[in-house]
Amino acid sequence: MPGLLASPGGPLRTALERWLFRIGRAEALPIRLPQRRIFVLPTPAGLAFAATLLVMLIASINYELSLGFALTFLLGGIAVTSIVHAFRNLLNLQIHAGRCEPVFCGEPARFLLQLGNDRDTPRPALQLAAGTSRARIDLPAGEVAEAALELPTSRRGWLRPGRITVETRYPLGLIRAWSVLVPDLRCLVYPAPEADPPPLPSGSNIGPGTRRHQHGDEDFAGLREHQRADSPRHVAWKAFARGGPLLTKQFAGSAGSDIVLDWAELPAGMDDEARLARLSAWLIAAHASGQPFALRLGDAQLPRGTGARHLHEGLMLLALHRSPDDER
Repeated sequence: MPGLLASPGGPLRTALERWLFRIGRAEALPIRLPQRRIFVLPTPAGLAFAATLLVMLIASINYELSLGFALTFLLGGIAVTSIVHAFRNLLNLQIHAGRCEPVFCGEPARFLLQLGNDRDTPRPALQLAAGTSRARIDLPAGEVAEAALELPTSRRGWLRPGRITVETRYPLGLIRAWSVLVPDLRCLVYPAPEADPPPLPSGSNIGPGTRRHQHGDEDFAGLREHQRADSPRHVAWKAFARGGPLLTKQFAGSAGSDIVLDWAELPAGMDDEARLARLSAWLIAAHASGQPFALRLGDAQLPRGTGARHLHEGLMLLALHRSPDDER
């Protein structure tokens, strides 16, 4: 029984936190912190300060020290005032959704939250916490500031930050005012690419009568970011001489085949995660080459295309393949 309550993920403790802090399902942003969502308790330093005041009061009574009474009640009044300031530092604080860029599994997911202050006074010493991640921020009057929380990733798919605590110990560190929220945020985690994948495969044409493209010297097709392996004669030296970045010319021909990445053509002995890691590495390599590529993943298919958006759509298919959180 004690273990059920003491365990961080115990059912009794979870139910107690849901009742005490009114934690329910993920709530849509923006979130405003009203009076009933803010909790106040003394910190360890505050408890020690209270114990000191008690000793001072007993000594003043015992020795009838007028100055002792004055000092004790003066310090007690300051402590009580700090409760009000800590509470007001969170009252009506606004939390807005920020962006969260997709990451590969193993990289930290970076959740950005925007804190809004519509008061004409600042909100100093705010802290956000999720898991082991902490972010401290001083919020100026009438402005919006951004805080970042980094969470580890251990599996592909959608990652949610879960319970986030917003707290402050302003102004003296004697009182902790805090609120708990579960914002409706998520970050897409791509499968980690294979470290040393084999060369890219090339598939057949997507359909009869469709023109196929590959790198060649027939027709100029555009510019892409320069890579070390590119031939010097394909570098856009004129654009570089005008102060632009180092780019490489791309050429398209009417012969060859598209890059087709097919789940079914991978070796039969590979498990699902190994297949996803290889396809992830191939998608990145195909995008870097500048060639059009397509992806076949069972019933899901990504048509032939190029560009960063096309790469993201392919990696998303891999991330959500047979995942319990496969919602788009």
